[in-house]
Amino acid sequence: MTTLPDRPNTALLVIDVQKGVVAGAPRRDEVIANIDALITSARAQDVPVIWVQHSDGELVRGSENWQYVEELVRLDSEPLVHKIWFDSFEDTTLETVLAEHGVGRVVVTGAQTDACIRSTLHGAFVRGYDVTLVGDAHTTEDLSEYGAPAPEQVIAHTNMYWSWQSAPGRTAGTVETAKVTFGAADAG
Repeated sequence: MTTLPDRPNTALLVIDVQKGVVAGAPRRDEVIANIDALITSARAQDVPVIWVQHSDGELVRGSENWQYVEELVRLDSEPLVHKIWFDSFEDTTLETVLAEHGVGRVVVTGAQTDACIRSTLHGAFVRGYDVTLVGDAHTTEDLSEYGAPAPEQVIAHTNMYWSWQSAPGRTAGTVETAKVTFGAADAG
């Protein structure tokens, strides 16, 4: 249903599951296990797995905290997109990579829910992609000391509002890992 012509394929996005990003995240191990299961499923179905890696003043490129967690292993054949903005599309090669693979639908996982995940969800949707958020495969740090809701509330709210997202010619939705399919025509 994507509004992008000639893009029937789906890709799995693995966003910022880096040591310094998820170190104190709630349900860290469960979320990483779910992402790993999705990666395994995507690979078995020849679905592109696209890795996104953030860097900034606190997450210095090449540092230990910048590295992906050990539990998730990127294959050399899988694209790696470097970014410095929350939206994984902003000033990166992501759009080019997706176009090369004929992707019109993205399945989104990773961190941080209230920053890079939300920004990428919206960035993909406004660019014409169908966008599925995997509700139990994203997480965020606790920023409640700065006035933010508790992480579980941020995650639940994001899952809820994305399940109701709509726009002409595009689909959106939130599903759990066990219900993810990689067919281009379905929302889950």
